[in-house]
Amino acid sequence: MKNFKMKPKLIAFLVIGIGFLTLSWGIVGHERINKAAVMALPQPLRVFFYNHIDFITQEASVPDIRKYALKYKDENPRHYIDLENFGSIDSLPKTMEEATKKYDAKFLNDNGTLPWFIEEMMVKLTKAFKDKNRAEILFLAADLGHYVGDAHMPLHTSANHDGQLSDQKGIHSLWESRLPELFVKNYKLNVPQAHYFNDVHQATWDIIKNTHTLAQPLLDVDKKLRTSTAENKVFKLDANGKVLKSKYNTAVFSDEYAAKLHAQLNGMVESQMKKAIEATASFWYTAWVNAGQPDLSDLDAPAVTQRNNQFLKEDLKLYQNGDLFGMQNQND
Repeated sequence: MKNFKMKPKLIAFLVIGIGFLTLSWGIVGHERINKAAVMALPQPLRVFFYNHIDFITQEASVPDIRKYALKYKDENPRHYIDLENFGSIDSLPKTMEEATKKYDAKFLNDNGTLPWFIEEMMVKLTKAFKDKNRAEILFLAADLGHYVGDAHMPLHTSANHDGQLSDQKGIHSLWESRLPELFVKNYKLNVPQAHYFNDVHQATWDIIKNTHTLAQPLLDVDKKLRTSTAENKVFKLDANGKVLKSKYNTAVFSDEYAAKLHAQLNGMVESQMKKAIEATASFWYTAWVNAGQPDLSDLDAPAVTQRNNQFLKEDLKLYQNGDLFGMQNQND
């Protein structure tokens, strides 16, 4: 059992929010991104994070709980940025402070603040490392992993975030929740070891720009496939032969259509998950380095680290083979 004292409170949060997590990589994607990112860290940072891997994994979906279940008013725009509505990307403000001066609150709430919020989170995480504040490090790192994951979802960078502008409603949750749920066990989610970002601002915007280049190709693939497939093959039907609706009143895509779309996307979902894993680990590592590489070994009881040492060795071998499902204390 990994060292973790805050799990009961976290599990309560997850229970509250479980019915709301239909967007933003869902539970499946976010948990695997954070879990794999722990294994992508270099020593000795990996040892500390591994002691709390269950928390880092489960906490990954909490920002969505704040957004959908608890309805925190400031949470929603942190998850996306509608780049098309900001004009030239080269003219965008560099900081959240500059953004709030250039744009009014309603504009930012409607169009998102994701990249600026990632940079703010990095400042806070760096301070938590400097202060060696165990709880703050874990909460901030886990939350940061969520937003970095969102930054790798193409439709989180587009005003056409659910295909609502092109008669493709439902594509958002299909791409980032349903496809991972159906196919994640086939993904090899091992990535290169975390690296240091010399410029956090540049790294953040490079991710956003790269992710945005995939938004239109994603929509194009779905559009072509959807228009060439009979409706009763695109969506599931109820007993009366009508398109089945979810509890959110959205059409439920058929497994057959999901499989065809996944194949035609040619590895896009898996690739973006892997990029998110490497970036998450690299942001964590960068914050630690910028904090002066503090020794975190005294934040956990030596007995805990010692007990987890063998688990870590075994799990690292599994991870290096791309296998997250055989790891200790797995919740799959």
